[in-house]
Amino acid sequence: MKFATFLYQIAGPEMVATARRAEELGFESLWIPDHIVVPVDYRSPYPYSTSGRMPAPPETPFHDPLMALAFVAGVTSRIRLATGVLVLPMRNPFAVAKAAASLDVVSGGRLILGVGIGWLREEFEAIGMDYEGRARRTREFIALIKELWTAPAPSYHGRMVSADNIRFAPKPLQQPHPPIVLGGDTEPSLRRAAQVGDGWYGIMTSLDQTADTIARLRGHERAARRARPLEVTVNPRFAEPLDAAQARKLAAMGVDRVIVNVSRKPADALGELQHWHDDVIAKV
Repeated sequence: MKFATFLYQIAGPEMVATARRAEELGFESLWIPDHIVVPVDYRSPYPYSTSGRMPAPPETPFHDPLMALAFVAGVTSRIRLATGVLVLPMRNPFAVAKAAASLDVVSGGRLILGVGIGWLREEFEAIGMDYEGRARRTREFIALIKELWTAPAPSYHGRMVSADNIRFAPKPLQQPHPPIVLGGDTEPSLRRAAQVGDGWYGIMTSLDQTADTIARLRGHERAARRARPLEVTVNPRFAEPLDAAQARKLAAMGVDRVIVNVSRKPADALGELQHWHDDVIAKV
């Protein structure tokens, strides 16, 4: 099993310290969340909280994920760099493909592109983006990005976006392309991951929910006739802190990567990374 952690919205020196310490302790990857704006008042329910509110308040200074990871790439050498997850249908897919390919090149092939369709309607409305069509756009944007990353003269024709006989460079260093991980635990989200993704990411509240969700995911994989299973990434937000025994149970269920939570306060995060290493990672 691989262990990862989050790189929260912290200042540059603190981000360097967190990233380097995570790499020293053997964490496999760093994941960073994404919002372009956060409306002060929103009615959309956050899917992973009983309160319906996301943990970060509206004033949280969310970094641009790809910019922040490019900064971290320059101060690390091995740890993988992941968007967790980038809200793809709010963005221009050509710009995402360019920034992500550039990050993969300058980091020496360490990018994991995690994407989602988004849940915060008010955020889409605030920046003038259509909310209802976000799932279709996500599918087409992923297809376009793969084409841009892999074809000598990319061409793609969809309902939402098209490209014809263009040049796109640099290509990513990873072949055939960096892994694309899709987030979400609804039935359409699982189906979409099985059909177009390389991996799946979910926030889970219990071992039972994790087992049930993975079983549903495997069913969609069979329906899609995948040649190989998705890599499964889970962020456990259990009632009790994750321990080594629970981590082993997650591995037995088919979880490939666990993203552990650390404090948003940089002064506390380094000690918590050490705790995860000593009490969980070293014992699994």
